[in-house]
Amino acid sequence: MRPTKKLGQNFVHDPNTVRRIVAAAELRPDDVALEVGPGLGSLTLALLPACRAVVAVEIDPVLAQRLPRTARDRAPELAERLRVVPADAMRVSAAEIGTPEPTALVANLPYNVAVPVVLHLLAELPSLRHGLVMVQAEVADRLAARPGSRTYGVPSAKAAWYADVRRAGPVPRSVFWPVPNVDSGLVALTRREPPSGVDRETVFAVVDAAFAQRRKTLRAALAGWAGSAARAEAVLRAAGVDPTARGEQLAITDFARIAEAAATV
Repeated sequence: MRPTKKLGQNFVHDPNTVRRIVAAAELRPDDVALEVGPGLGSLTLALLPACRAVVAVEIDPVLAQRLPRTARDRAPELAERLRVVPADAMRVSAAEIGTPEPTALVANLPYNVAVPVVLHLLAELPSLRHGLVMVQAEVADRLAARPGSRTYGVPSAKAAWYADVRRAGPVPRSVFWPVPNVDSGLVALTRREPPSGVDRETVFAVVDAAFAQRRKTLRAALAGWAGSAARAEAVLRAAGVDPTARGEQLAITDFARIAEAAATV
């Protein structure tokens, strides 16, 4: 087989990095790990002894078919803990994942789809309580960014709806095959309850509108979403948000208040 750029395939081959990822994931013996893009199985083999079961979602049919055999060859006493789901992680459903339900996301994510995969899985699988993912360093910065920072944006705000997100360290290029032309980073996730009183899609629509033209004030940026700049200002004031502020200054709880206020203004 040959790694393809289309599927974002860069496989981790360094055993120290694999052990570091599993240790940082802080898996419990009763955890069920969800791995996305297991590739050749180096991380999979390290996950098997660390938790109750591993569900590996692999879009590449050749790799999906090969992985169970790799587990039987390399870890025969643990191979029964592995279940491979041949599917696209951006579209895989909870029904396809099946039971036992995953409790931890631990994966070297394909760089070209890392953000949508993380957001989709957190939405689709409420059973995921924590996780550790390896992504492009720039993506790691965006996912873990806090309000007010230059890298804070749509991925940061939407990820914060589901979880507390933080950087968990850098990863050198040399641990991959083929060697990517970008740096990598680890991101830790800890699930938390989302803001109450408003649905996610409504809040995410506010987030999208606020960052579509991030240099504009919220009064201007939310004009299309609210129906007019005047109504946007009224909604913002009802939510206790300064209409002259910008989206990058707001936490996910602020966006939730705006969405909630829109129902009454």
